[in-house]
Order: sequence, then C-alpha cells, then structure tokens
Amino acid sequence: MRDPFESSRRGKFGLRLIEIDAFVNSAVYRLFEGLRRFYTGYSARLERFNYRGFKRLFVELAGDAATLGVVGVVVLLAFAIPAFNATTKEWRDYQQFSVTFLDRYGNEIGRRGIRHDDGVPLSDIPDHLVKAVMATEDRRFYYHFGVDFLGTFRAIVSNMRAGGVVEGGSTLTQQLAKNVFLNNERTLERKIKEAFLSFWLEANLTKAEILKLYLDRAYLGGGAFGVEAASQFYFNKSVRDISLAEASMLAGLFKAPTRYAPHIDLPAARARANEVLTNLVQAGFMTEGQVLIARRRPAEAVDRSAKKAPDYYLDWAYDEVQRLAAGGHDFSLTVKTAFDADLQRAMDTAVEKTLRQYSKPRRVKQAAMALSGINGAVHAMVGGRDYGSSQFNRASRALRQPGSSFKLYVYMTALMNGYKPNSVVSDAPICIGGWCPRNYSGGYRGRMPMITALTKSINTIPVRLSQQLGRDNIADMAKNMGVQTPIRVSRSLALGPSEVTVLDQLAGYLTTANGGKRTRPYAIVEMRNSSGDLIYDHDRDEPAREQAIPLEQAEMMNQMLVNVVNHGTARRAILPGILAGGKTGTTQAYRDAWFIGFTGNYAAAVWMGNDDFTSTGRVTGGSLPAMTWQEVMVAAHEGEAIKPIPGVGYAEGSNLPVAAADDDSSAQRLRAPTLSKEAADVLHDLAGALSRAQRFNTGGSTRSDQVSAIDAAPQPATQ
Repeated sequence: MRDPFESSRRGKFGLRLIEIDAFVNSAVYRLFEGLRRFYTGYSARLERFNYRGFKRLFVELAGDAATLGVVGVVVLLAFAIPAFNATTKEWRDYQQFSVTFLDRYGNEIGRRGIRHDDGVPLSDIPDHLVKAVMATEDRRFYYHFGVDFLGTFRAIVSNMRAGGVVEGGSTLTQQLAKNVFLNNERTLERKIKEAFLSFWLEANLTKAEILKLYLDRAYLGGGAFGVEAASQFYFNKSVRDISLAEASMLAGLFKAPTRYAPHIDLPAARARANEVLTNLVQAGFMTEGQVLIARRRPAEAVDRSAKKAPDYYLDWAYDEVQRLAAGGHDFSLTVKTAFDADLQRAMDTAVEKTLRQYSKPRRVKQAAMALSGINGAVHAMVGGRDYGSSQFNRASRALRQPGSSFKLYVYMTALMNGYKPNSVVSDAPICIGGWCPRNYSGGYRGRMPMITALTKSINTIPVRLSQQLGRDNIADMAKNMGVQTPIRVSRSLALGPSEVTVLDQLAGYLTTANGGKRTRPYAIVEMRNSSGDLIYDHDRDEPAREQAIPLEQAEMMNQMLVNVVNHGTARRAILPGILAGGKTGTTQAYRDAWFIGFTGNYAAAVWMGNDDFTSTGRVTGGSLPAMTWQEVMVAAHEGEAIKPIPGVGYAEGSNLPVAAADDDSSAQRLRAPTLSKEAADVLHDLAGALSRAQRFNTGGSTRSDQVSAIDAAPQPATQ
C-alpha cells in the first residue's frame, strides 16, 4: 500500500498545516503562561502592601483620594477651559455704552448704560479709600495668589456659626475675575471658572494692576462703574478729593450697591459706612481716633430723588443709540434727542388724569402714547402708567391688535387702485369661509361713499375691499407706510387682528400726514463721542424721506381722516380752531382701544387696555383714547403757528398764526377736491342734513362743496 504522506504536493501541504497548528498552540500557551507568572509576581508584590487594621484603611482612603483627585482635576479643567478663551481677546477694553441724553434744547434729561471713568491713576486715589476697600473686601490681598484658602475656611466657619451667609470668601482678585469675564449666576461652574481665572490674573498682572482694575470695574450703583464715576455721581466731586467718611460710604457699596446706595437709602448707606470704619480699625489699618470724626460726621450724598427722568423715552432712545453706534470704538457718548419736557409733562398729566378717573369704572389699567412732529421726531412718550412698577415699554414693544385703526391701509390700497373718497361701495352681508363680519351697530346701510364707510367705521366694506384688492397687497401697503412689525395675513386682516406697536401706527399715519412721504419715528437728533466730535446727525446721515404714496392719494386719505374726526367716531378728538385727522380702533371684546391722529404740526398715537388682555369696560377708541389725545394736542399747539394738512387746509376761525410752508412742502398744495355727479346727487338728497352740518373755510372759501361734507348723518358710530 502506498504511503499517503509520500513526497506529494498534498502531503507537503498537510505537514505545513500541522506545523502552523503547533506554532499557534505553543504561542498561546507561552502567552497565558507569561500572564500567569506576571499575575503571580504582581500579587506577591502587592502582598507586601497588604496592611491590616488602621493602616489598611488609611492606604485605601489615600488611594481613592488620589484617584478622585485626578478625576476632579480633569473635570475642573474641562469647566475652566471655556473661561480661558475670554482671556484671548482684548478683555481690558470696556465695551459698554455710557450715554448722556440731552433734550431738543440741549438740557440734560438723563443717562443710560453705565457711568464709567478709569482715567484716575492708582497713585491719585486716596490711601484711605484703598485701605477701606481692602479692609472690607480682602484684608489678605497681598498675601494670597488669587484664592485665599485661609479666608475661605474662616468665612465657612463664620457662616456656619451664624446659620447664614454673613461673610464672603471671595478675594478681590476673584471678584475682578467675575466682573471682567463672568456673570453673577450662583453655580458651581461659575465658581470653578472664577478660581482658575483668578490664578491667571495673578500670574499675568501685578497686584497694583489688579487693584486698579478692581477699583475701576466694580459696579457701585446708580449706573456707575468704578470709584471715579461713583464719586462724581454720589458726591459731585472727583475721587481724588473725597473724605474718609465719603470713602467709607463708597467702600461699603462693593458688597451690595443697590441696597446701600445713598441716593436710594441714605440711612442704610451710613450704617454700612460705619461698618467699613470698624473694619479699618479691626484690620489694623487705622486707629479708632482716626475714624472718630468720620463716624460723627457721616457723608452727605447728592439728592437725586427729586428729578424725574423720562424713563420710557430714554429706554427707547438708548436702544436707538445701540443700533446707530454699533461697531464703533467710543462708548462714552452725548446724545441730543427730540425730547420736549413740556410736551412730556402734558402727556403724563393727561394720561394719568384719564386713568385715575376711569381706571376702575371702565376696567382699564394701562396706556401708551407717543407724540412726534410731522417729520417723525418723537417729542414725548408714555410706555405705561408707572415706570417704577413696570419698565416694559408699551409704546415701543407691546404688540396689540389695532382694530379699525388698521383700516387706514385698506382704504389707502383702495385709493391706489382707482377708488376715490366718493366712490360708492356697498355695506351688505359678506361671509368668507364661514366667517361673517358684522358692523358695530348690527345692521347694514347699503350703498354709500367710501369716505362715509371710513367715517362710520363700517366693517363689511373694508372686508369686501380686501377680497377685491388682495390681502397680501394690504399687508404690503402697511409695510410701505412704515409699519415695521410683520403683518400676519388672514381673512379678517381688514379689521386689524395682526398685532402692531404704538410706534408702528404712528409711522403709518405720519406717512399720510406728510403727503405720502414715509416717515419713521426717531429720537436721536445728533450724537457726539467723548471728544465732542459729531459722529451722527439725523438730517445728515439718514436718507431723505421717500414718497411711499403719491401725493394725490395721500391728500384724499387726509380728507377722509379729517371727516372721521369732524363727523365720525373720533369727534371727541376735535381741536378748537385746528383741523385734525385720525382714526379710532376698538378690538374684539373691548380688549384694545386706539386713536391715532394728526394735525399739520404734530401726530400722536394712543393705546389703552390691560396687560393681561382682559376686556375693558366697553372702552372704545373714540372715548378715552380720543379724549386723552385731544387734551395733549391742545397743550402741544399752544403758541404754535398752525401748518396745513396736505389736501385739506386749515380750520375756520383759528385765532392762531398760520405758519409758512416747510421747504419741502411745495407739494403740499391746498386744493378743494372735486365731486362726481354721483356724489353731488348724494349731497342733494342730504340737503337738509347738510344745512345743520358744521362749515369752515379753506383759504377763504366755504367747505360746503368738499368731500368731507358727504357724510352728514347726525348719529356717530361708536366703533
């Protein structure tokens, strides 16, 4: 029999497989044998450290502590790395605005942003102020490297004994790290970042540099950052000249500036200053004899409580400054505004008078109002009834439904599409997808001129027009006329369900009052930097007002809006001897009440309602808002030369001087609109009513043939 392993290819291949198998088995055996010997040797070595009793507990605790310590360091570094990124930029630059506001006549009316001045070198800051700060905030400042572990332990013990926080453990360097790089949130992550940044500050700055930065960056109340700005604010003097009593009062502000600010609570500020004097003695920086006079004669702070600032106006103007000055490198600005203290006083009085009288019986708690010149310069603003209770500016930020005051944009769209004030439209039932709007009166009046539809605030007609003209076109018209809030298009768009602000409506009505020129309400007239250089001028830097609406259509709309005041829903807004135009607005369930109106000199928008959107006691735009508007406008026009409304003219019997037209008002020609035969027939049918209608002159001619006389029905709508 032949040997199967004889030198054949198959036999050789089999032998190689056996060799490979043997090699693998041997290698695996040697590997595991080596691991066994290593483990045996390792275990034998560990037996030498196999302590028992107390020694074993100590070794195990030390080992666990080392492990946890390594893990803790890794975690701490993970938290700290993002904080170190802040040190890569120019962190010493103080990029926050400090704005001083002036009124239209150059008088200071208030400040916003911060008060900051780091121009006083450390050598000029009084020694008693530096000692007072160190005695109160960080007595061991020159003996630690950013974090005072001894001081922290002492603070923990003191707080445990007192059962609350009576002593802080943060060093002056830690507070600087928080002020420069972090915020005031009380989290473990922030404290970790604060500690690492404190080490970084100590490693990169000298103690003198850290102290100087701390004195310049700390917030000390009243909008003041740094000891120089605070000294100017509280004592009207440079920090170089403050006494020990004043220095102790400033040093007491570092802990809680809002609680101890002398212009808010002078007794608390003096009590805190007395504690600082005690700290000076306890720290060994001064003797009791040296601080005795400061105890007996505490500091007197400047009284700043009597002057009432126009806070809502300043808040809005500050937002404008931030927008206009964004990207600049100078953050200390002086800004001249269009603010008028007399007009603001008249507005505050009128709004408060209305709310005080009608707030409870008519269940209306809030109001907002803005008044501007026809050029858009806002002279006064009310953002709510009480700034102290609510800083939310309802004039610039509150979004509320405009109701029928939105019809301005519907009828302007109609005028732009060939309609005229005397074009006949139909007041009849209309339904859109199951939604059937009704008039405030509940009935329908049939065919009527479009001017009458607006005067009586008919609801079905603008809804019908929106169907014909396109609701998107109406939304575009509102935007074109200055409404900045996006308009939400819906089937009820014509009746004003899309929310807008008071300033939005003021802008829209200013456009028609200007003869069709788009006019944006503004506060800032000019802006200067810290060197006094003019960096912004409204007339120079803003583009000229665009003709958003043709003059002819704007004049037609003005005629219609004047008719609303004289014969329609806004008769409470009539100004003696002065022509005015405007429109009321009342939303569903009486949640919002509006009146926006204008003369040839001024325009103003008024809103009244409740912050929680609850219904008022049947307050309509033609009632309280129109009454308030009328009172403010009467005060605003005292001594004013009356200017014409484009397309309308002046009121009859005005005993006020007539102003010359503006340079750009040559297009504001005064003309009596002609009537179609159809409108003349309507006038003929209403001859009896016309005989009782009020007449007034336009350049010596009577208004009996004007479009505003079309609507002479005696009963006004209340919508």
